[in-house]
Amino acid sequence: MLDLIPSLGTWAPALAGQPFAVATIVRASGSVPRPVGTSMLVSADGAILGSLSGGCVEGAVVAAALEAMDDGATRLEAFGFSSDDAFAAGLTCGGELEVHIEPANRNRGCALGEAVRQLAGYGPDEPVALVRRLDVRPDAGGSGAVVLPDPGAIKAAGHRGLATLLESSDGTGGSEPTWRASAAQLESMLRAGTTGVLDLGGAGLCTSDAAVLVEARLAPPRLLVFGANDFSAALLPAAKPLGYLVTLLDARPAFASQARFSAADEVVTAWPHQYLAAEAAAGRVDSRTVICVLTHDPKFDIPLLEAALTLDVAFIGALGSRRSHAQRVGALLDRGILPGRIAQLHSPLGLDLGAATPAEVAVSVLAEVIAARNPAASHQPLRETSGPIHQPAAPPATAPAPTNVLQQEIAWT
Repeated sequence: MLDLIPSLGTWAPALAGQPFAVATIVRASGSVPRPVGTSMLVSADGAILGSLSGGCVEGAVVAAALEAMDDGATRLEAFGFSSDDAFAAGLTCGGELEVHIEPANRNRGCALGEAVRQLAGYGPDEPVALVRRLDVRPDAGGSGAVVLPDPGAIKAAGHRGLATLLESSDGTGGSEPTWRASAAQLESMLRAGTTGVLDLGGAGLCTSDAAVLVEARLAPPRLLVFGANDFSAALLPAAKPLGYLVTLLDARPAFASQARFSAADEVVTAWPHQYLAAEAAAGRVDSRTVICVLTHDPKFDIPLLEAALTLDVAFIGALGSRRSHAQRVGALLDRGILPGRIAQLHSPLGLDLGAATPAEVAVSVLAEVIAARNPAASHQPLRETSGPIHQPAAPPATAPAPTNVLQQEIAWT
């Protein structure tokens, strides 16, 4: 649902309180166009917002959504590839989807309808989470939904709406250890800004025990680019579509003030290592932060890398030749940086794409950033690999691994 936020503010059926249905991907396996959490809205008069598969199954989903609005029942539809029936609704890519479809606004005070209207008030980069119950029993009476404005700070035990969503199907809340385990898994997903399905009963969605869909989006991750030059001028605009909040920093005002760096969200003039230390101390550098050092000047690079390698960030890279890298390693060892930490430095920065121009180097750099953040990346052409193209990301290493949770990379945006 969060992917629809930029358009929700202008979608009249939801804002006007008219009946509509929400169709959401809750399970995806194999090669599929869109991940878990992707939603499509269908109004009673056939208006549509969003897409689930790029055209493969939309027609069948719309038909099921209209039926759901007619009978008021939530349903779960499965789609895959059928070689026996060429006219069956399915995924030509060979993957499999399960789509949860629920009518909204049928009754006054509908939790899902109200949640959609609340999400319409959020900006595209604001942190927010939507937690929904995915009960498909005939007598379920709707899923229940809660919008959370600050997902990283939420405690399930202190939030009445979340506590209700985590109760077992009979309303008892289940055993205390079971409830606490579910709450811990939910909180870890909220803190990480991930999307996935938390199966409360452990037996799948189509059982008497419900599941919970968690969609969480944190504030945009930061990309700190050090060095105002041709390469950073190309990197800044290329990084913006990936969802980063981009800062360009250079100690030289005459270089940093050039108009060609206007794609950055922020341009700072300061000594690099001092700025990074101050940002870290203020809590504005976290485990999603990406640092790219493009300065090519040891008096800036070495103190900066020394400071960066002490931080828990997602990625640290430094542009330059192999000779420059060898000199950096020697200087960092002389400053007491352990070899294990230095080994985490991506230098020389970039995947080997044969890049020559600044624009090509920007693609090379961002390709390595994306690959480094995805443990499933093979760095090979897809035609030389096998298995599903779209691999789910692993749960955050610092959080307890949820059981029966389908997670994806997200947005970490």
